[in-house]
Amino acid sequence: MKTILITGCSSGFGLETASYFLERGWKVIATMRAPREDVLPRSEHLQVLALDVTDPRSIRKTVEAAGPIDVLVNNAGVGLLSVFEGTSMETVRSTFETNTFGAMAVTQAFLPQFRQRKAGVIVNVSSSTTLKPLPMLAVYTASKAALNAFTESLALELQPFNVRVGLVLPGQARETSFAQNAQAEMRKQGVAVPEAYSDFARSVFERTMGQNSGPSTRSLDVAEVIWRAVNEPSSPIRQPAGADAVELARTR
Repeated sequence: MKTILITGCSSGFGLETASYFLERGWKVIATMRAPREDVLPRSEHLQVLALDVTDPRSIRKTVEAAGPIDVLVNNAGVGLLSVFEGTSMETVRSTFETNTFGAMAVTQAFLPQFRQRKAGVIVNVSSSTTLKPLPMLAVYTASKAALNAFTESLALELQPFNVRVGLVLPGQARETSFAQNAQAEMRKQGVAVPEAYSDFARSVFERTMGQNSGPSTRSLDVAEVIWRAVNEPSSPIRQPAGADAVELARTR
């Protein structure tokens, strides 16, 4: 039985992916900052661990508790809707700490065992925002674009060790309440919209909250693409997930 470790499993893409692999006979290690046993069905093949991807000590403890794994999925991330001029560098760094440096740190912690066994798969969950410039997402998109570049270069480094690396780019997932969560993060970080941008920001918020029609991304779409990235060695490094992401990738 193969083992997959997934970060950010408390909701959304991570939760759906954990369920998807569990249903298909995998041992799943589902990690969350605040572990909840009730979000996934009870199974002898499920292990729930606490993991804060921004905390080196937490990462070390997770590596020790997890033991050997076959697949690592870096899914943990935070959203942020903000006007860049009104975003402190502290908030910028905080966003990168989770979305970019967190994924890098967890990857680095598990790499020795993959390299030594000359086997393994790493999948990083990015965003289709990296395919098209969008307002008030400069910091978030930058953090994900950096993850893209890291992933593609890492793939070349790990080829000699038979370790595959994949990149999944989900589209807008209305069911995961990204816009609401991103705005909540904005308030939590104390991000302010400068007065000069108030009308512009209001129109962006209204447009984002009002996008209830047209193609979008389901959590299941993302889980299915991660499954392909893990189980199909011939699949491309970059794979969009969701109808809107697929369309963006096609027309880019």
